[in-house]
Parts: sequence; structure tokens; C-alpha cells
Amino acid sequence: MSSLFPALTGGPGERVALRFGERSLTYADLAAAAGAVAARVRDAGRVAVWATPEPETAVAVVGALLAGVAAVPLNPRSGEKELAHILADSAPTLVLAAPGAGLPAALAGLERVGVDTQGTGGVPEDRTSEGDPALIVYTSGTTGPPKGAVISRRAVAATLDALADAWQWTGDDVLVHGLPLFHVHGLVLGILGPLRRGGSVRHLGRFDTAGVARELNDGATMLFGVPTMYHRIAEALPDDPGLAKALGRARLLVSGSAALPVHDHERITAATGQRVIERYGMTETLMNTSVRADGEARAGTVGVPLPGVELRLVEEDGTVLAAYDGETVGEIQVRGPNLFTEYLNRPDATAAAFTADGWFRTGDMAVREPDGYVRIVGRKATDLIKSGGYKIGAGEIENALLEHPGVREAAVTGEPDADLGERIVAWIVPVDPESPPSLEELADHVARRLAPHKRPRVVRLLDVLPRNDMGKIMKRALGGA
Repeated sequence: MSSLFPALTGGPGERVALRFGERSLTYADLAAAAGAVAARVRDAGRVAVWATPEPETAVAVVGALLAGVAAVPLNPRSGEKELAHILADSAPTLVLAAPGAGLPAALAGLERVGVDTQGTGGVPEDRTSEGDPALIVYTSGTTGPPKGAVISRRAVAATLDALADAWQWTGDDVLVHGLPLFHVHGLVLGILGPLRRGGSVRHLGRFDTAGVARELNDGATMLFGVPTMYHRIAEALPDDPGLAKALGRARLLVSGSAALPVHDHERITAATGQRVIERYGMTETLMNTSVRADGEARAGTVGVPLPGVELRLVEEDGTVLAAYDGETVGEIQVRGPNLFTEYLNRPDATAAAFTADGWFRTGDMAVREPDGYVRIVGRKATDLIKSGGYKIGAGEIENALLEHPGVREAAVTGEPDADLGERIVAWIVPVDPESPPSLEELADHVARRLAPHKRPRVVRLLDVLPRNDMGKIMKRALGGA
């Protein structure tokens, strides 16, 4: 197949490809360093990558891809049990890591290969095929041990090229982000995306609003983040006119990995004149939909299907919704070249994930507008609440709660109720812990904005909501979820 990174051999070699703090690599530097990694791992089978937020991680992954070897990104914050499971399941022959990185005992049995960003090598001839595995990325494992999603080279190329179409993404763009590099968002979109376009990426190492402002003022054109990051930006904007001005310079602000509350959308737009666009994807599907750069940015939606992606909504009995009205909730199913190949060593789970005609069951619930825009209302397992004969998505209630001035953070779950089937439970982090809003106040607030049957029946107060590395609320860690 054609190269995933044509700029490594046919592009401007002196253009900066990667920058992490004070450390940067041009395309010529990256080609030499990744070429050296490729020569080292060519016959290695699968390789693990200790995915710290450093240039060595990018060099390691690109080197493995140049060699046609599947890379298994490892989260440096994984617990011993999870890490042991991933290593046993994926059986890598070695681990690529930055020379100074401390590795846990679980990796002691693997040969360690230090990644040299000053390495000297050549880009090998591409002898791969589209269906060859590029990455094995492990899911979060909320219902059991993490599963390894095998992501093909075709899927990586298809998703990045579809996003280039939707976002008008070119080699002139400079992306800034502070996302972790063991996940699809930070690694595939945030590192491989700019490299496939022949553009540049500046990684913050650790996200902070000052770093975002600095890079946007210094020529960065795109920002990727998760809702937690945009929430921090929204909170900082009233006291930081410089940040507002910097964000106003960006060509594109993109949020993903979870829904960005409408309240934060509105605060950022009011302060900067910019609209944050959202996209929707999963480990198993890479990217499915996005608000287009040349389309209408509607807060609370994830846009329309990307080029090449088919999307449908399906009712519980398997009936495909024939028409979309913006109200009827169904499970999202997708089909296209962006899909993963299989769950490694799990033919049972792979078979269960697909319909007989090849549609992937995402487990995400959504409504779709007549013009194709998709609005996600939550996960089927944790966010679809069946109360009083209604199917209710937790996401829209959370957005309504966040509009209340006394609510800092909010999560909504369902719990068994003898009368209603399930009752709506609001988990609230109040702005003022000494004077939190009452149940009656919040219930009335939601009923006025949405509908009476969507009001919470129970309110539980927390100091903080449990979140994972990507900022997603871990609802299974909330009692009653």
C-alpha cells in the first residue's frame, strides 16, 4: 500500500514535524530516527511502546509502522494487574521506551530497546498491505479485562483522510495538544494525523491554559482537547483576556473523547468568538462523525458521518429507524473502512460486536436530526435510563444541570424504582459545598428546560466526580450506576 507518512520521504525535510517542549524533530530527523527503529524491530513481531508524553513515543510508533510491525501502546499509569493482562494477551517480543523512562516490574521479562531520537537510519521500502495490523489498542475494560482492538493500516489512513476532508486539514496546519499518547485521540489523531498531512504537532507534555495560549500565539492553528481541558479553559477565560485572544486566532478547536457540556461551548464562544467542534469515535471505530469546518457548528452535536462511514440508529428490537426526527433514541451502528479488524484472541467478543451484515454495535445511544446531525445521549449500559415508560438519555440532563449556577460538575445515572422502573439520580459537585442547591430546586430547573419526566428524583453530593485519564466520568464507580 502507499505509505502512511509520505512526508517522511517526499516532503520538506527541514520542516519541524514534532515538538515536545524544547525538544523538536524535523521530518529529516524523524525519518532517520524512526528508520533506525524500523531496522531494529523489522522481524520482532508485535512490539510494546511505553507511551510517555515524549518524542521517543512518537518515534517508536512511527518506526514500528515503517517496519510493518504492530505497536501496542502501554499506558504508563496502568496498574500491575491490567498491565500484566495486556502483556500476556498481546505477547510483544520487546518494549520500546525512552532511555530514561523507569519501567515497572511487569515489563522485566521483556527485552528493552531504548529509542534514540538522534538515530540514523533510512525509511525502508513499504511492503505492507492495507489489512496489516498497525496498532493494538486496549479498551478501558469497564465490563471485564481490557480487550485489544486490532486496528489496521487501512483504518488509520481512512480515518485521518476523512478528518482531513471534514476539517480542511493540510500540511500548513500546526496542531497543539496535551493528550496522552496511549490512546486513539492523542496518538492516532494527535500525532499520526499531523505526520500524515506533512504538518507539525506541538505537544504540551502536560496540559495547561498558559501553554495553549503560548502555542496559539506562536503560530499553532488547531487545538485538540477533552472536555475537562475545555472546561478549564472556560473557567480561566473571564480573568485571562490573553487566553481569549489566543483562542480567537485558532483555525479549529476540536473536542472529543466525551461530550462537551453546552454551557462550556457557550462560555468559550462568548469570550473568543470561536466555536468548539465535536467529533465522535471509539477505539474500535476510530472516527465516525464530526462537525465539519465548513458546516454549522451546533453545540451538543457530533456533526455528520465522515466520508466513507455509514451510520444508522437501531431500536432495542433490532428495527432500523427509517426516518430521523431529532427525538427518537436508538443505538448507533456503523460500517466502513475505519473499523477495527477484531478483538485480539477474542473471536467470541468480535462476533458479538458485529451484526450479521457487518455493522458494528457501538453501545452508544443517540438521536439524529432530519439533516443528518447526530446528538449522542449516552452509553446504552450506563446512560440510557428507562423511567415511567420513557427512554431518557443522561447526557441532556447533565447539560441542563450544568446550566444551574450552583452546579460545578454533574453526572446522571439511573437506579431501580418500584414505581417508575428506574429513577433519575443526579450526582452533583456544588459550587459552594456549604450551600448546595436542593433536590427541589434542581428538579424544577431540569423540568423547565427539558420535560417533567426528565427531572432528577434523587440528588447526591460529591467533592469530585471520578474520571479516567481521558476525562470521562466513570459512572460505574458511582453507587447505583
